[in-house]
Amino acid sequence: PQETLSVRTVFISDVHLGTSGCQAEALLDFLRSVECETLYLVGDIVDGWQLRRRWFWPQAHNDVVQKVLRKARKGTRVIFVPGNHDEFARRYAGHAFGGIEVVEDCIHQTADGRRLWVMHGDLALRLNRMLNSARARLGLPYWSLSRYLKLKVKRAVSFINDFELAVIREARRRGVDGVVCGHIHHAELRVVDGLTYA
Repeated sequence: PQETLSVRTVFISDVHLGTSGCQAEALLDFLRSVECETLYLVGDIVDGWQLRRRWFWPQAHNDVVQKVLRKARKGTRVIFVPGNHDEFARRYAGHAFGGIEVVEDCIHQTADGRRLWVMHGDLALRLNRMLNSARARLGLPYWSLSRYLKLKVKRAVSFINDFELAVIREARRRGVDGVVCGHIHHAELRVVDGLTYA
């Protein structure tokens, strides 16, 4: 029998169910081996973009969904913060499905009382959407922030650094002790300017 790890909170992001590169079996093994009070799904759990182009949904992807639903049924609080690839779920923020709460973002309180802002991390895309709706009203052409950033930022390292600093700056503005996000597929847990960045 598998040893079970018991923890207070688990954060998972950028699984991209519906893509061939998804590590569903490894995730399933992890979910089977861990018990938690709260499970956060921090965006891009399902890749709606890819599924619209080509349907790919093997049994292992179904098993992951079933396992999460089973955890919710058995008392784990499951909170889903949609990302840019599963943004179709954002319109259901404030609702619960099968015991899974859907939220735009939220605050997680750690065991030692720190407040962490939990969000996917696609701030640049959201800002881009707001900017372009304003540009459209003014009769100006579409402008891509991400294309601009990718051209401006030559190296991935500096892109990641810029992302971290932008997220930390916004967390500080919100008056929290840190941030938990996904989006850039780069694992990190450190203190940046006195705030926790996960």
